[in-house]
Amino acid sequence: MALLDVEVVDAFYGDFQALFQLSLAVDEGQAVAVIGANGAGKSTLMKAIAGIVPARGGRISFDGIDLGPRSVHHRVADGISLVPEGRRIFPSLTVEENLLVGAYRGRPGPWTLTKVLETFPLLQRLATRSAARLSGGEQQALAIGRALMNNPRLLLLDEVSLGLAPTVVKDLYASLPAIREQGTTLLIVEQDVTRALTAADIAYCLLEGRVSLSGRPAELSRPAIAAAYFGTEVSQ
Repeated sequence: MALLDVEVVDAFYGDFQALFQLSLAVDEGQAVAVIGANGAGKSTLMKAIAGIVPARGGRISFDGIDLGPRSVHHRVADGISLVPEGRRIFPSLTVEENLLVGAYRGRPGPWTLTKVLETFPLLQRLATRSAARLSGGEQQALAIGRALMNNPRLLLLDEVSLGLAPTVVKDLYASLPAIREQGTTLLIVEQDVTRALTAADIAYCLLEGRVSLSGRPAELSRPAIAAAYFGTEVSQ
């Protein structure tokens, strides 16, 4: 049984449908990438899993439990943490205070303030700095660290590389193996296809709210990925 199972899920913003009969599965310990262009439904999928956007029809289950009736804060208590697009840190708090907020549920596990700062050494010297004074890369590291403080079984990473310099993105992705070593399962939404495929065991491509391609990255050809990403015919 998959740790996360999304089965034929629809999702809407008012009357606008963003996801259509979408299905995917994430096994415990895996890193799964979801790629696609702007507007493909990637962030909506993450919000549906986190409980921010209600799923209509279908079913989202976590460790065999139907998440439908579970509120956002109950899903956090269950062990699902979201690093949202845009990071959404608390600018009035220090780095350390932001991290401690992430631990408010008191879930047991390996992730402590010390462990997070070891994993993201750039934050160590910034512990007492106001989060409003951080660079984009520092904010993203803080957002990931704050989510880890919940000791999640499933970490949802929405657009890790958005707006960041390539060297910063490289450093952030270099931290993912250490996160997986602690038993955390990863679902990564990303527009940087190469980066996402390198980090993932399984990849799904979304197009207009539907899965257009899925499989192990090594088995997916570049023409097939491009066709699924843009909705074009596979070139011969």
